[in-house]
Amino acid sequence: MGNLQTRTSWVDYAKAIGIILVVYGHVARGLFNAGIDVPITFYQLTDSIIYSFHMPLFFFLSGLFFYSSFSKKGPAKLINSKIDTIVYPYILWSIFQGSIESFLATYTNGTVTINEVLALLWSPRAQFWFLYALFICFLFITIIYTFTNKKITLFLLVIATSLYLHAHFLPDFLSSNLQFTFLKRNLIFFVLGITFALYLKIQWFDNIYAVSILGLSFVGLQYLFHIVYDLSFVDHGYFLLLVSIVSILFIVSLCAWISKRENKLLIQVGYASMAIYLMHILAGSGVRVVLKSILNIDNFIAHLILGLIAAILFPMIALSICNKYQVPYVFSAPISNLWQTNTLIKNKA
Repeated sequence: MGNLQTRTSWVDYAKAIGIILVVYGHVARGLFNAGIDVPITFYQLTDSIIYSFHMPLFFFLSGLFFYSSFSKKGPAKLINSKIDTIVYPYILWSIFQGSIESFLATYTNGTVTINEVLALLWSPRAQFWFLYALFICFLFITIIYTFTNKKITLFLLVIATSLYLHAHFLPDFLSSNLQFTFLKRNLIFFVLGITFALYLKIQWFDNIYAVSILGLSFVGLQYLFHIVYDLSFVDHGYFLLLVSIVSILFIVSLCAWISKRENKLLIQVGYASMAIYLMHILAGSGVRVVLKSILNIDNFIAHLILGLIAAILFPMIALSICNKYQVPYVFSAPISNLWQTNTLIKNKA
């Protein structure tokens, strides 16, 4: 399985790079929507490049360990664990962030209502759509593997690719369904992660030759896609899928290569990626409000740098405090904690 079980530091590096891109994208978009004088060409290009692959990267990374977890836990325990670690934080933080945004709507870019916040079961909002879509992918793939085995993986990859490219041939009631839309756009990358773990070896990617080839391919395809053909990340199709996959493989190769030398900061950022994902909007928006509304600072560079630092650092500090003082139920459900406690008691008995 690509030696993933014995060496996972590169995954933390990939999560770190991915979450930094997520934070940058949201901070930059927040500045643009707030009327800060943003270099428009630079903003639009970097925004489209980032959005062409950064969330597909997280679906890919989530798929990497799916089959090993499925084999170890079985379908029921796997889904229960994802309810604890995906559904619970999705609900908790959707309500928490949405309530704050609704209360402070006068000072922020949005006009969030309580009704919109409470519609989270069928209409995810803000960055939390990823957790919603990720659980749908986990649920769908778990059902598939429950009644089949890993031999279906390559066939499943073909199906997921066809779904991404040709879903418009399906009935209209499916095309208009939000849950199905999440599945058709993201399942391919989740299954790609499963395929990578089962059939490829990370050692094929952790050398300078692979990094160079994939790096040049990444730059070349992004240039063709955005500059030559004047496309953007909303132009779904064969070309975007190719750009996304090559970009993911470049990040994988780069992270596998640089992980040969330990970088504690990147590892810590990767470890805290979930906390950063849940909290970064509040932290970044808070800094923007203080700078713009209280200190009257409109400089784009100052906003971007301070917003990035705050949106990454504050969640890491919060996670550290929760770990140090064992604050429960912030990132996973009480059920998960109770199950772990009961397991420890049984083992001691």
